[in-house]
Amino acid sequence: MEQFFKKFEKRYDMGELNKLRKIDNGKLFEFLEFYMDLLKPSSIFVVSDDPADADFVKNRAVGDGEEGKLKKDHHTYHFDNYYDQARDKENTRILLGKKEDLPFLNVMGREEGLKEIHELLRNQMIGRTMYIGFFSLGPIGSSFSELAVQLTDSSYVMHSEIILYRNAYGKFVENKDAQFLKFVHSQGELDERKTSKNLKNRRIYFDLDGLTGFAVNTQYAGNTVGLKKPGFRLTISKALREGWLSEHMFLMGVNGPGGRVTYFTGAFPSMCGKTSTCTLPGERLVGDDLVFIKPVGGRARAINVEAGVFGIIDGINKKDDPIIWDVLQSDSEIIFSNVLVSEGIPYWNGMGIEIPDRGINHSGEWWKGKKDAEGKEIPPSHKNARFTVRLSSFINLDADALESKEGVEVGGIIFGGRDSDTWPPVVESFNWRHGVLKGASIESETTAATLGKEGVRTFNAMSIMEFLSVDLGKYLENYISFEKKLNSAPKIFAVNYFLRDKDGRFLNEKTDKAIWLKWMELRVHGDVDALKTPIGYIPKYEDLKRLFREIQGKDYKKEDYEKQFMLRIPELLSKNERIRRIYEGIRTTPHEILDELNRERSELQGLREKAGDYISPFFFYS
Repeated sequence: MEQFFKKFEKRYDMGELNKLRKIDNGKLFEFLEFYMDLLKPSSIFVVSDDPADADFVKNRAVGDGEEGKLKKDHHTYHFDNYYDQARDKENTRILLGKKEDLPFLNVMGREEGLKEIHELLRNQMIGRTMYIGFFSLGPIGSSFSELAVQLTDSSYVMHSEIILYRNAYGKFVENKDAQFLKFVHSQGELDERKTSKNLKNRRIYFDLDGLTGFAVNTQYAGNTVGLKKPGFRLTISKALREGWLSEHMFLMGVNGPGGRVTYFTGAFPSMCGKTSTCTLPGERLVGDDLVFIKPVGGRARAINVEAGVFGIIDGINKKDDPIIWDVLQSDSEIIFSNVLVSEGIPYWNGMGIEIPDRGINHSGEWWKGKKDAEGKEIPPSHKNARFTVRLSSFINLDADALESKEGVEVGGIIFGGRDSDTWPPVVESFNWRHGVLKGASIESETTAATLGKEGVRTFNAMSIMEFLSVDLGKYLENYISFEKKLNSAPKIFAVNYFLRDKDGRFLNEKTDKAIWLKWMELRVHGDVDALKTPIGYIPKYEDLKRLFREIQGKDYKKEDYEKQFMLRIPELLSKNERIRRIYEGIRTTPHEILDELNRERSELQGLREKAGDYISPFFFYS
């Protein structure tokens, strides 16, 4: 390590090097030396646990032009390049030590990939500062947590991570043998708007063997904030090797009778109700996006990986999202990305108030009716516009659960999708194996407003397909085997908030999800009975009627219950066949998945012969 300091003492500020000198970790200095030589930063800035360092990064982000100040103190805005607004699937690759084709994955040989990404990164930080950040994925000092180091030349990226994650510089000082994930990012050459310019050379690569994520020629946080979705890909692989679960799930507490709190995790694809579920008024928010689930004393326990929210802001309004709305109007430190800014105020699509006709946004100067180079009209804000804020800003945060080093016991796991005609609003699986099939069968229908052609079903097992870094069959095998480590497994549920009638009208109110949650909480503890169907257990009418009356003061009608929980046999069999075709085509699919599909198909066909295509839930009372 002394060799490291002798090599760089004349090149970099001694104050910053002295921050590193407090750390005694040979692996860290090998990593730093290699990438400092490769990237050749003109200066370095080490983010220690001194709050002044966080302030420096925030001020630098504004000073460099990567962020701009808004009228409200502590609020800033950031724009990505007009064509750098989402995760780049085409140029995202998993680097593998041996050549193999994996379903749904864009893979590349490790040596070839490292050579390419290193050439793209070479000399990228000449004339720039390399920010070096030390973080914890999960509560500081928890056995659940993973340490990480981020290198970036983007003050915006480092500012985002300071908000979203826990500073762990002190843990590196304490533990000379600390193991850690590694992330290397350069935004590359910038245009006059301080956005990444060479998007044709945008690359996001993941070295699973080296537990390292790389990103170059991009600023969009989903590609560049290493600890978020890049880190998720690395921990999915790590969890598979070690026998635990790294999941794309919220974590929340649902308040039950007599002061009881039951914790749920939930996996939902985008635009399927994930955020609106975990931020429901009256319940307890722990996290909205990523969890680690590990077996402890025969029970599944979970932590929220993050300490902040990088949330989609499109459509957030005061009526439907009162808690998030209040956060966005607060004095909390917030970065608004890719929204419309007019006279120092952020605006976004669907916010429920009048939006100005002019301002600046991700396209530059903007006016109503402006079109891009392809002739498409540019909306005020991008549909993937975001807000970045600490969880401590939320009034319904369960702070003790968030920072619990032991995690919280998981009572239930929820899988949700967007489905207009098949799954009922809520159903409980028969057992853990059946529940894994529920998660492995998630589909999400596109909507005309946001994704083009309406009603196209997209397969999204466990809501993880965009981030999968391992063989899907082996991932599911690890899920099924996880139960063997438990004395008592969480109950698994499936929900669907998007059922419609034949005229296209929703059969559920947006607020109904509060009722389904309360029913699930009661089922975890065996407080209510349920009706057994071929697809799982569904609620009894009298239990839902009572919950609607007690919680919302509403009269829940029998005809509404009958429409919502009707078994739609043709649609269920069609879904079963779609999912079967996918898994029969994957060589490593666990036999338990195919066995459950066979059982479900056989029982649905038998029921169809007995009772017809569309079966009232009251049929199952007999």
